[in-house]
Amino acid sequence: MRKQLLAGLVCLIPFTGFANEQDKITPLERDGVQNEIPLLENRFRIDHKIDKVTLLFFRKRGAPAVVLVRPDGTKYYATDSVKNNDLDWHDELSYDLITISNPMPGPWQVVGSILPDSRIMVLGEIELNVDPLPPMLFRGETIKLTGRVLNDGEPIKVGQFRDVISLHVDFVSTNNSDFANFGAGTQSVTDFKDDGRGFDERPLDGVFTGEFKLVFPAGEWQPELYIETPILKRTVVQKPIVVHEPPFDYEIALAEQDEDDHILTISLNPEIVKPETVLIQGKIYYPNNEEQMFSLDADKSQTRELAIKNYDWGRYSVELSVFGSNINDREFMATLPTYKFEIERPIEAVPEIVRPEIDLEAQAEQQRIIEEEQNASTMLMVILIVVGNLTVLLLGWLAIRIFVQKKPLNFKISLPFLKKKNQTENDEQATNENEVGKNGSKNDKSGEILNLSMSDD
Repeated sequence: MRKQLLAGLVCLIPFTGFANEQDKITPLERDGVQNEIPLLENRFRIDHKIDKVTLLFFRKRGAPAVVLVRPDGTKYYATDSVKNNDLDWHDELSYDLITISNPMPGPWQVVGSILPDSRIMVLGEIELNVDPLPPMLFRGETIKLTGRVLNDGEPIKVGQFRDVISLHVDFVSTNNSDFANFGAGTQSVTDFKDDGRGFDERPLDGVFTGEFKLVFPAGEWQPELYIETPILKRTVVQKPIVVHEPPFDYEIALAEQDEDDHILTISLNPEIVKPETVLIQGKIYYPNNEEQMFSLDADKSQTRELAIKNYDWGRYSVELSVFGSNINDREFMATLPTYKFEIERPIEAVPEIVRPEIDLEAQAEQQRIIEEEQNASTMLMVILIVVGNLTVLLLGWLAIRIFVQKKPLNFKISLPFLKKKNQTENDEQATNENEVGKNGSKNDKSGEILNLSMSDD
């Protein structure tokens, strides 16, 4: 059976100005003539053993896509990939990525603004090899992972190829209803390169080495590791593993006296870890912003006690990192969730106010005065209300008499002393009249004249 091959055209000159585009593809350096297809004046040859070829042509930025001329003279254009199932063409800004199935054997020619000093390199079967993950893990644990990219079973010794490839690590939930991660989906954990940075041991050695923390929920997960470029994608799916909850429990005993310490007891699960191998270290954060480093040595007992200074009320935080071996004799390191507890602020007792002794008689007299003042105020209020109502009624009556009934106002004032005066004047008048009457009897003529002058008729 014929081998499936990949061919890529790359430049020998620096890739200045094309870094962004080339990060998305797989540039290759010269690796001898055995994996190369010679390119002479934009011409190359494909032999009959190739079932599938992938060509990568770098060109000047903004230049149109290249044109491929087959051995029989027919041409392939970028637009032909729509109707030709054997042709897959990716026309990018500065390069063409072309995959041809069942290519015609013989001399081919590429027409376009191809960068000078280019060549074609052939890759064989690309494989991803990854070390299996440990079968027993727990949340918070830091895992070291090693992966290799192989070409026909051998590590690829081309630096640029390894430099642009990242190894991605995903954990996919198995959707097992017996575990807490049921329906959790996919957790993208990390990705790392063979660049000698971070946890990678050596740059460009063909080995991807990295570390990541299990910070997702506990449960049954299936690891998936893959590399991906526009040219290829390789995925490794490992067997499902179970991620346990951290095998550590906490219990805090608060100080009963101000001079005592708080005691944090850490319990280890012997079914997962070996207590005699476990070392614990970390940092304590106190309410007054003070920090304290601590370390607990290995012990055969299943518990560790940590004394925490009593700095009165406030929030305390304890960061813990553990190192040891599990029951499978695999060494581990893990960062546990930060343990926090809080001391409530004490309620200060309010001193009782002592009331002075009061004389009962003076108190009764004071109460009487207060009641009299209240009664006087009440009477005054009643009087004001009555007077106000009467005033309103009077004003209303006057308004009706003047403006509605159109009647004048006749005020008749009757005073006792005026009455008495009027009575006196009436008595004097009566006496005078009697005297006049007597005189009139003696002189009738004068009396008649007087009577005529006093008569109103």
